[in-house]
Amino acid sequence: MIEKPIFVVGAGRSGSTLFHQMFTEHPRLSWMSTLCDRHPDHPGYHRALMRAIDLPGAGSLLRRRWESAECYEFWNHFYRGFAQPCRDLRADDATPRAIAALRRATAPLVTAKRPRLLAKVTGWPRLGFLHAVFPDARFIHVYRDGRAVANSLLQVDFWRGWQGPAQWRWGPFDDGDQREWEAHDRSFVALAAIQWKILMRAADAAKRSIPASSLMDVRYEDFAERPVEMFREVGEFCGLDPDTRFERALGRYRVESANYKWQKDLSPAQQAVLLAVLGEDLVRYGYG
Repeated sequence: MIEKPIFVVGAGRSGSTLFHQMFTEHPRLSWMSTLCDRHPDHPGYHRALMRAIDLPGAGSLLRRRWESAECYEFWNHFYRGFAQPCRDLRADDATPRAIAALRRATAPLVTAKRPRLLAKVTGWPRLGFLHAVFPDARFIHVYRDGRAVANSLLQVDFWRGWQGPAQWRWGPFDDGDQREWEAHDRSFVALAAIQWKILMRAADAAKRSIPASSLMDVRYEDFAERPVEMFREVGEFCGLDPDTRFERALGRYRVESANYKWQKDLSPAQQAVLLAVLGEDLVRYGYG
């Protein structure tokens, strides 16, 4: 079994993709690539990639050819339902068969030079499930201002909220969410905001199911303001030694919060709906 894998989790559109991509620059981390999805039963292909990216002149080319990914086909291959469950996956969902299969499948993904596995999953946090499979895992929860997240959901072409909550991935509404959506005349702005609240509530519940020492929260706005300093804190939390090459690589990335866009993209009436739905939760998570 791999030792102390690192999982980046968070609601979609919260900045976890950029955070994860930058984290893959660390020379001690093996990260999951599209090869894992294409060949889940042949981890040697991916291990060869992890070895090859450290060869002089080959790293940047191979990174472009085989990008880092969330690899849901890989996870689903060994545990059906991992990618799109109707609720968060908990520890009691991890069957002995699934635990054994996932430990076997991930063990060959790392190398001697890159002994720590880095993976990213978004949407449901799946903390309880992953902790049951990997008891010594470290979890990084990246979260962002719900106004920015809701606005971003409305702009992308893969948001399933347009089909309504009966067709999306986040389970049926509870009575409170249903009343709130109806109160805003089934507004899609309200629905995107409610999605963020659902996933933040799920993250809060999942955190209570694992040791506090295994999880670190990263507020995206803080990360955008001081990325190098934040990665020093993250590295210390994960037990990774400081690395000057890693910090130099971070300088190649442009990081900005872009949290102003919701005010530009939405009308005053839509902004009012957003604030009405998110008000208390924004205060709870430090965005009041």
